[in-house]
Amino acid sequence: MIEKKAFGRTEHLSSRTIFGAAALGKVSQAETDRTLDVLLSYGVNHIDTAISYGEAEVRIGPWMKHHRHDFFLATKLHARDYDSAWDSIRRSLERLQVDHVDLLQLHNVSDDEAWEQVMQPGGALEAVLEAKKQGLTRFIGVTGHDTKIAALHLRSLEQADFDAVLLPYSYILMRNQQYARDFQRLLTVCRERNVAVQTIKSLVRRPWGDRQPTRATWYEPLEEQADIDLAVHWVLGNPDVFLNTTGDIHILPRVLDAAARFQARPSNEQMEDLLARQEMTPIFPLD
Repeated sequence: MIEKKAFGRTEHLSSRTIFGAAALGKVSQAETDRTLDVLLSYGVNHIDTAISYGEAEVRIGPWMKHHRHDFFLATKLHARDYDSAWDSIRRSLERLQVDHVDLLQLHNVSDDEAWEQVMQPGGALEAVLEAKKQGLTRFIGVTGHDTKIAALHLRSLEQADFDAVLLPYSYILMRNQQYARDFQRLLTVCRERNVAVQTIKSLVRRPWGDRQPTRATWYEPLEEQADIDLAVHWVLGNPDVFLNTTGDIHILPRVLDAAARFQARPSNEQMEDLLARQEMTPIFPLD
């Protein structure tokens, strides 16, 4: 079973490894239901989905009839203005077949333009805050990608009292000195304010480039169990973060297996060897 810890100030004891439901975007209901069995077998009790993840919310909906109380349920909206955000919230609740979610997140607020759009009067943040007042979500969060996101999340935490943030985190990404500094600053603030920190892109090997994708991920992931063990254990070696699983249901069991066996963080020497052996390349630029 995978270790659990308090998900920030929510008081929910979430599995350290959160199910990233982007993996359900293009699979059948039968494949989805088999994935549920895998999650339950490892004690995963937290789902992170989004309205933009294809059919993921639709696939999760039938689970909620019997398993709503087994999962902390989070979704995301990509809308930038108030009205579109409300449309997205209502649609997500319908697709998930629930009357509320546990966490509602502003999705991919990763550059200054998007940040200004969602945070300004009449922006999506107003809809999210209103949804919380109406009981349609218990908590709110903000997510993003790229190397500017840690610094942007710090701005977001100054703007609103978010309960959770989500951003990339891996050994190779933390070689970017500016990102590493921003990430540590963000982590310090989140620790002080008891904000949950979710991490993504832990299994990145390299961009697909000209190669035909063979997995349902927009980057080429690590595949071998021993390599996945190193990447997963490195992330879980930071006690202040959660790891969101990669977006492919066939790699998911290997990630969960690694998480269930976590004991200690690999050394820098082990991680450097992994980078060399797998010819790993960051999907975001390094300094």
